[in-house]
Amino acid sequence: MTYEKLVTALQYRLVADGDRQAVIEDAYAGDLLSDVMGNANQDSVLITIQAHKNTVAVASLVQIHLIVLCNDRKAPEDMRTAATEQNIAICETTDNQFVAAYKIARLLGKV
Repeated sequence: MTYEKLVTALQYRLVADGDRQAVIEDAYAGDLLSDVMGNANQDSVLITIQAHKNTVAVASLVQIHLIVLCNDRKAPEDMRTAATEQNIAICETTDNQFVAAYKIARLLGKV
């Protein structure tokens, strides 16, 4: 599924745009960025509460196309700028990580 279709289906707030045709094949929920680096698959969406630009750096290393910030966390300006430069999208939601992960897994046909 393209990230554009995923974002449209979720109706989350898009605060940084990325490659709308990037294909999302998996998801990873985590807040420990070293764990994300070691275990997340490329072409994933990262579900997290880590609202800072280091999250974008990790997403770029792993080739993650979309970051979903949960619990109504707001992406600061430097995070949005870094994401735009790396062509990574960021969404914000009031959903917690469990709910966001379930919704995304369902859309990706994982559950």
